[in-house]
Amino acid sequence: MRGRYQLVTYERGCAALAGVSLLAISAVAAFAQETGKTDRVPRQKQAQQVSDTTGATVLDTIVVVGQGHPSTGTIGQPPAEYTGGQVATGAQLGTLGNRSVRDTPFSLTGYTDRLIRNQQAKSIADITLNDPSVRQDAPTFSERDSFFIRGFSVTNLDVAYDGLFYLANPRRSYLEGIERVEVLKGPSALVNGGVGRVGGTINLVPKRAADEPLTRLTTTYMSDAQLWSHVDVGRRFGPDGEWGIRFNGSYRGGETAMKHNDIQVGVLSLGLDYRGERVRASLDLNHSRQNIDAPTSLFNAVKEGVVIPDAPNGRINTANPFEYHDSKHNMAAARVEVDVLDNTTVYAAGGISRYREDFLSTSYTILNSNGDAEAEFGYNPQQIQGLSGEVGVRSEFDTGPVGHKFNISVSGAKNENHRGRFHPGKLGFRKYPINIYNPAYVPDNWVDISGLPRSDNLYPFSELVANSIAISDTLSFADDRFQLTLGGRYQHMRTRTFNTRPNPDVPFGAQIYHYSESKFSPAVAAVAHVTDSLSVYANYAEALTEGPTPPSRAANNTESFPPVVNKQKEIGVKYDLGDLMLSAALFEIRQPNGFTDAKNNFAVNGLQVNRGLELSVFGEPVDGIRLLGGITFMDAELDKTGNPETNGNRVPGVPKTAISLYGEYDTPWVEGLTLTGRVVHTGSTYYDQKNLQKVPDWTRVDLGARYTMLRENGKPVEFRATVENVLNENYWASSARGFISAGAPRTFMLSASFDF
Repeated sequence: MRGRYQLVTYERGCAALAGVSLLAISAVAAFAQETGKTDRVPRQKQAQQVSDTTGATVLDTIVVVGQGHPSTGTIGQPPAEYTGGQVATGAQLGTLGNRSVRDTPFSLTGYTDRLIRNQQAKSIADITLNDPSVRQDAPTFSERDSFFIRGFSVTNLDVAYDGLFYLANPRRSYLEGIERVEVLKGPSALVNGGVGRVGGTINLVPKRAADEPLTRLTTTYMSDAQLWSHVDVGRRFGPDGEWGIRFNGSYRGGETAMKHNDIQVGVLSLGLDYRGERVRASLDLNHSRQNIDAPTSLFNAVKEGVVIPDAPNGRINTANPFEYHDSKHNMAAARVEVDVLDNTTVYAAGGISRYREDFLSTSYTILNSNGDAEAEFGYNPQQIQGLSGEVGVRSEFDTGPVGHKFNISVSGAKNENHRGRFHPGKLGFRKYPINIYNPAYVPDNWVDISGLPRSDNLYPFSELVANSIAISDTLSFADDRFQLTLGGRYQHMRTRTFNTRPNPDVPFGAQIYHYSESKFSPAVAAVAHVTDSLSVYANYAEALTEGPTPPSRAANNTESFPPVVNKQKEIGVKYDLGDLMLSAALFEIRQPNGFTDAKNNFAVNGLQVNRGLELSVFGEPVDGIRLLGGITFMDAELDKTGNPETNGNRVPGVPKTAISLYGEYDTPWVEGLTLTGRVVHTGSTYYDQKNLQKVPDWTRVDLGARYTMLRENGKPVEFRATVENVLNENYWASSARGFISAGAPRTFMLSASFDF
């Protein structure tokens, strides 16, 4: 352990925004109090306390009702938990606001803080594993999370924070300050600012202070020697609890279950909010640092024609002990909404973020089925800056027998990437042989990085600007039994890249690529409540997204491609039994795709067509038994490639079958004891577009237990134990995006949580 970790304060930009935002919240609140003194309906607060099945008391939801219509706002406590507490009854559907799952004509799931704590989740990847249509395609002990949703890549850079993009940590988002993790599957241009990936969007909902004071301390031990401490404090102030503060702080450090791998993570999260009779506002400040010794890396290539070797033991680390990855992330976001009429809310939000990373790591090309590989060092620090904002109006009104939920919004987002100047002569990095089953490490002085740039001295590398205007109207008929949503988003996307490599023909720093395109992306969706329990839905949506990225092994791997238009058609059914929700969805997504030709050049000259069936379940069908998960069947095909060797083949990295099923059982023989288990299965995939290199299927089993007791003061104490990958299976967790990554070994977690 190098002991390089040190918590730091927020940077000046975040601090300045914090001060300005606090002043803005106070000014708006004062204005609302003055303008709303006459003819005002008294505000009512409904706080419902329920006991969960383990005996612990939890705050279900808080509904703030004032003169404004509550369904046109989003700030405050999120939608209530569904029976069992693992998922929510609704979620934030972007600019459309909070919508219930049953009334949403899309596939939408909101995972709760209770599930995050019970599964001892560290990052988004741990919690989205409950959805069979979502898979992580980066190694567990690396520096990042990256996802495949419905068979399409969604990087952590595209995760939204409270509906805003390019603010969340672009490498790995931690969950200490997060109340909900919401997954919307399919193209999301209409509701999410035109920046979401085609497969789906992940949105993080920050924690807010509830009426009941909260002070919670959680300590966790993880194999092999990681200790994790987390404090969560929430309070409300003012005559009616108008002002709220929620603080989360944590530190995790020590050796992991992988050899030489040592991870240190610190997280600070502060959420402030104001809830008045006509005005609601929030401010979030986040800081995180992640320092890793010997970070495991992706095997970024397998030589063509080579049979994929068996996966190594998850404890084996091919990274040299002196390799490292250090990063820090700062973010500030503010949101305000004003009920200008009883049925109309005006809202605005904005935020900034900055991420910096320094690293020395290795990439590998597997040469044969015996596990021999060629290793090569990589060094190129980077800085990623994000700026995002939106303004809009939501209104609900009737025109005769037809109800309307109308929204119009304008949003903008900017993402800038700065990287270090390449110095191949200075680095002296040379390739060296290694075996993935029995790695031999090189001496510490093998490379010299002295004098090379750091993350605070970089040059422009790329820039993405996405501006848009969205308009939608949800029309309801027959007492809301039938709802039709019509709308679309006009998007303008601009991308630029700059030269940071030695090139005699292109000056350093010169712009080498520029693309600008505008397009209107329509969407239409409908939901019909056949009975009080049964609803059917359908949607058609388009999205303009960034062009595909060439794989690292392509000859033109640094080339950029223009944005592409993606199209989805989906039909589904949702059956709500009150204690159990069953759903099924059939979908087809068509995306212009890139392929590598015989000369190893990558070009956008075909289609990826993903057709799938999703079956899911969540709830508590029997007292004391809770279920969550489902099964996804996928047919992902390469179409119109112009190459008979690839046309009609399966898309690399996408399995035909994926299963995620999590369950909890409250034992009748020991009060407060709950047994947990999860089965995760991913079918076989192909690594290459020719479908000659097959990656075997894998199944992982997790088991655990939780014991809850109440102290004399009525506050709960919870003890949790989890064993992930109980059978210690060796498996390739992913073969997507031209990479291949090994799964994590058997890992133990023990925790104790105290409420004061």
